[in-house]
Amino acid sequence: MRKDFGAKPLPYPQPVYIIASYDADGTPCAMNAAWGGISEEKEIALCLSPEHKTVKNIRQTGAFTVSMADAAHVAECDYFGIASGNKVKDKLAVAGLTVTKSQRVNAPVINELAVCVECRMLSYDEESCIMRGEIVNVSVDESAMTDGKVDITKVQPITVDPFNGTYHVIGEAVGKAWNSGKKYL
Repeated sequence: MRKDFGAKPLPYPQPVYIIASYDADGTPCAMNAAWGGISEEKEIALCLSPEHKTVKNIRQTGAFTVSMADAAHVAECDYFGIASGNKVKDKLAVAGLTVTKSQRVNAPVINELAVCVECRMLSYDEESCIMRGEIVNVSVDESAMTDGKVDITKVQPITVDPFNGTYHVIGEAVGKAWNSGKKYL
């Protein structure tokens, strides 16, 4: 038997993205967002309300980064979703995280989060709240790599469980992508 939850934004799992931008005076800003994903080979789409400080910044600068939240920084990443950049001038400083300016776009790379997608804004639709960004580069801190490959057990990305309001770490491998299902070919 199945239980219906109605038409709600509850896919499983939901990523925990940290969207970062610079404001007009160069102060970095970050927000927590779970509604988004890859929409084309070199494109990311995010559902972000226009009143967010980060969205206002991106619309001015035309650039942003998307970092993957991780288990080591769950409190800091959660803070980015519960504190408003419209009220707190420098949430990154409050959380004790640091940034380096991207070499490719006018946006901050959060040093403590290992995986970062650097983007140029393509469009933003206030009615649907959909922001599309061109993926210019993906960078990964070498501390999260083993033998030149990204190591998910070192990255420890987290997802949010929207049913229960909890974060979970991703890590255990259960199969090989584009291989485990070959037995049905």
